[in-house]
Amino acid sequence: MSSSRLVKMDFKPGIFRESTQYAEKGAWYDVNKVRFRAGKPENIGGYETRVSSSFDGIARDLLTWSDNKRFKRAAFGTSKKLLEHNGDQIFDITPVSASTTLTNAFSVALSANTVTVSAASHGRSTGDFIFFTSSTTIGGNILLGTTTYAVSVINSNTFAIDVATTASVAQSSSGGGTIHYLLGSGTDSAITGLGYGAASFNAGVCTAGGRGWNQPTSTGASDFVSQITQWSLDNFGEDVVANRRGSSIYLYDTDASTVPLRATLVSGATNSTPTTVNSIIVSPNDRHLVCLGSNEFGTTASPSGTFNPMAVRWSNQEDITNWVPSTNSTSGEVILTDGTQIVGGVRSRNAINIWTDNSLWNMTFVGPPFTFKFNQLGSNCGLIAPHAAVDYDGRTAWMGYDNFYAFDGQVRNLPCTVRRHIFNRINFKQKDKIFAGINSEFKEIIWLYPSTNSDECDSYVVWSPDENYWSYGESIFTTFADKTVFGNTITTGVTAGGNNLYNNEPDGVFTENGQPQSSFIESADFDMADGNEIMFLSRVIPDFTLNDGSLTFSIKTKDFPESPSEREKPQPPHTITNSTVKIDMRARGRQGRVRVSCNAANTSWRWGSIRLAIQPDGRR
Repeated sequence: MSSSRLVKMDFKPGIFRESTQYAEKGAWYDVNKVRFRAGKPENIGGYETRVSSSFDGIARDLLTWSDNKRFKRAAFGTSKKLLEHNGDQIFDITPVSASTTLTNAFSVALSANTVTVSAASHGRSTGDFIFFTSSTTIGGNILLGTTTYAVSVINSNTFAIDVATTASVAQSSSGGGTIHYLLGSGTDSAITGLGYGAASFNAGVCTAGGRGWNQPTSTGASDFVSQITQWSLDNFGEDVVANRRGSSIYLYDTDASTVPLRATLVSGATNSTPTTVNSIIVSPNDRHLVCLGSNEFGTTASPSGTFNPMAVRWSNQEDITNWVPSTNSTSGEVILTDGTQIVGGVRSRNAINIWTDNSLWNMTFVGPPFTFKFNQLGSNCGLIAPHAAVDYDGRTAWMGYDNFYAFDGQVRNLPCTVRRHIFNRINFKQKDKIFAGINSEFKEIIWLYPSTNSDECDSYVVWSPDENYWSYGESIFTTFADKTVFGNTITTGVTAGGNNLYNNEPDGVFTENGQPQSSFIESADFDMADGNEIMFLSRVIPDFTLNDGSLTFSIKTKDFPESPSEREKPQPPHTITNSTVKIDMRARGRQGRVRVSCNAANTSWRWGSIRLAIQPDGRR
């Protein structure tokens, strides 16, 4: 019998699955929670809650910054509220949309904690939030204070709230106070348009030429999907400007002394502030507040004109209350072309890159009289979601509808080794939730996205611009902010326990909020020797770095690429610890694939290379 020889198995860095698992030989093929560093795979770090208390709604934008006193802060907008984090707390800073004084307003039964509130034409929906000031005591011992309550609508003039204290006496239609209505709650998930109102009358998909009740306009019609609640947040100095898509612009003044401290509506003496805005961004250096999709400018008497989803409108320099173009103002607007709506924008190289659903534009400050110059940079390269683009070291990367793109002087498709796999997995009905972030510590760009198995972000794909590799995995995160402020990346996420703010990949943490974090990487099929003969595999010599715990190594061999699963020859998995120097086994086949996985708590591992001891074992 021939003696065995050692064959070194070095796989290309990154994940490759644009073809079959056999055709991608010499590469890694499948993965979860693994990145590459200097070409070698290692597991990613874990996460832990930054603030133990959960918050209302699912976050759609996240902004981190340090104020003028060098306090570290974060703001994020959800479908229900606008929230701010500093210290070890999360504060509700949702804007007040209306306030009024109520009289003879409160009713409560003895020993009950549900208070009925009479408020004529309140205009609220179930799930909206309110708070009171200067309210009287209810039911003998219930003090409303400034606590925020969710309402349960009874009718157009009455709603109920649940309080923590049970009433010591019954009360009927008495007492009062000042009620403050917060910005109404929005929508967490997109819903496909159904029924007669979903499109033009008699849009036919049925045999009779018309649509029946509860019949979609067309099967899988992505252009008839309701929009989720989106936020766009940016800094104006140490303060925050905020916009919830389709509403007005708000300012959170970090130095305001009002209690409770909330974002307030931005409005000027000329009532010129746009009232319907899709997103906002602050221009670099010159500090104009820019609206992407906005009311067009009307007249001085009525400055808020018709909403145009292709309008770019900006305020006066350093003055977010003046939006009237004049000889004394740098305010203005431009209507873009090549698309049906502006989707989003990011700052890059002292300019702003703006995407429609079909094109990329560049907005550059040039000063009076035009203020900004606009150049179209590309077409057929639209942005898939408002937060699906980032700028990394002067290079902009984004996810389109069927490809990844970058702009570094010209628009180009990014060669993506997992493109087909990712775009086949995206839940396009929920594409608006896709969120891009930067992890500068590992020089990565990450896209969070909802898979076909979920209505919420549950997956990610990562690209390294410097090492040019792609990887992917599962995730609970909905937003992602770089480590520039807090020392590690900050995320928001959704679990069965609620919605939380997380420290992501803090030093030395390799668990998921205290629970073991699973990771694995699997190779494509490889030929043992040249693939002409059956080979006998007797030994594996691993090469790894392991801080603690253990890894699991397994190998599966087979005779042909399309061998049915029952003809594959999986070997029992082998445990690898710091004391493992070799793995003895008995396996035979023409080709094989290896898998390295870890389920041990708080284990950090890095794989180097694999050597196999093989020898010929016949041709059949």
